[in-house]
Amino acid sequence: MDDELNGTIITLGGHVEVNKYRYVYFFIIFKIYLLIICCNLTIVYLIGKHKNLHEPMYVFIAALLLNCVLYSTSVYPKLLIDFLSEKQVISYSACLFQFYIYYTFGTSEFLLLSAMAYDRYVSICKPLQYPTIMTKTTVSIFLFVAWLLPASHALVPVILSAKTKLCTSTLKAIFCNNAIYRLQCVTSRIITIFGVVALLDLAILPMLFIVFTYTKIFIITYRSCKEVRKKAAETCLPHLMVLISFSILSAYDISIARVESNLPTFLRLLMMLQIVLYQPLFNPLIYGLKMKEISKHLKMLFLPAKII
Repeated sequence: MDDELNGTIITLGGHVEVNKYRYVYFFIIFKIYLLIICCNLTIVYLIGKHKNLHEPMYVFIAALLLNCVLYSTSVYPKLLIDFLSEKQVISYSACLFQFYIYYTFGTSEFLLLSAMAYDRYVSICKPLQYPTIMTKTTVSIFLFVAWLLPASHALVPVILSAKTKLCTSTLKAIFCNNAIYRLQCVTSRIITIFGVVALLDLAILPMLFIVFTYTKIFIITYRSCKEVRKKAAETCLPHLMVLISFSILSAYDISIARVESNLPTFLRLLMMLQIVLYQPLFNPLIYGLKMKEISKHLKMLFLPAKII
């Protein structure tokens, strides 16, 4: 039976009354996906266009927002296709691929936020050394690691899951996240252990590093003048807001595989949509409004007459 299931179709059983509301669902999700792409790529475009935004801090912001678009693209196109289809299905191999892309770009956010925290730490706590520490090479290495490390981590459970016996072909989800482990007859001990290692490497350690760097920043700024405190608040607060938001949503995602069978289908659907809805919209909103230089260029882009 496991050979049949590994080569057959997985039914996505997390949808609610698709036949009745398919066009409503499609219209809403399509508008959200379009909004995510436009909001994130607009700020990425502004950062790329204006030379005064070619600083490491803004480069990391652009990388984070581009990451949001890629993260969303792992879910939304398939979701839109499902709303217009008679059956919401996916092959097991495609399901594993979606799982891989989803967690690669999802966990990259923690590492990008860690790089941003380090950038702020050097800028505020070691301002004289900033130009020599945060060089283009350093920034490139941080970006490379932020995407390569999650990609290599996510590959291991995908390879192991591809060889694992399946006992059901119905996934109680609307896309392939860690709920795929419930398809398996017995979850591999290696997958479980590696999942803990990945959680430690890609989430817990980066969060502890961020907490450490911001604690150092707050100690330094507390002892400094009002102008330094203001500058620190302007640049650090958006990063902290994004981190808190993403941490809460990540905890949601981790818990889904464990609690999904005890939740009503509609409530489970709402939980899963929150994971891929809030953060891709929250990030550009926070950086677009709270980062002074980005906000200024946004106003010039959309309100040129008033600025002139």
